Amino acid sequence: MSLRERKKEQTRQAIAEAARRLFDEHGFEAVTVAEVAQSADVSEGTVFNYFPTKEDLFYSPMEAFEAELVAAVRQRKPGESVAAAFRRFVLDRSAGLAEEERAELIGRVEGIRSASPALQTREREISARYTQMLAQLIAEEIGKPPDDVEAAVVANALMGAQRTLVDYVRARVLAGRSGPKLAADARSEGRRAFKRLERGLADYAVKR
Repeated sequence: MSLRERKKEQTRQAIAEAARRLFDEHGFEAVTVAEVAQSADVSEGTVFNYFPTKEDLFYSPMEAFEAELVAAVRQRKPGESVAAAFRRFVLDRSAGLAEEERAELIGRVEGIRSASPALQTREREISARYTQMLAQLIAEEIGKPPDDVEAAVVANALMGAQRTLVDYVRARVLAGRSGPKLAADARSEGRRAFKRLERGLADYAVKR
């Protein structure tokens, strides 16, 4: 990265960290973008340059994860199916749940999210957008139009499994589960879910 790019990334991280700190302290609805800007020592306009909406401040980690997930499918090796690449990425990332502080973070974030209808709506919008991106990627690879129904069904099945796993992890954290046991539970449930899907998708959209 160039010096300019590094400075931009540092500014972005400073804004995101300030927002997370304020959301933790006051809840999402009570915090204004102006307060985030003041805490990060930048102008309100600078905040909007990096995060177009207040919801984007909260969901930047989710957006990054979803983008990396779609990229992992796009960049999979020849001979690997969409389902296999999707499963591999999700299960590999679940290893991070073994860190004790992850459960604490998930619990805090879920407390904020569950109290905000605006955030719940935004989460559904993000999930829908990346599901559509995955469907279009699959359709392109198999030589079908962007609105191909079969590709959309596959994308929705895979993303649905991933989002259900997210909900499972949230519920386990709220029930007191953390650390290696949380990671093991998530991986076990993930393997079961994706194994069921792969029975029908193992030979679908195999990269050539």
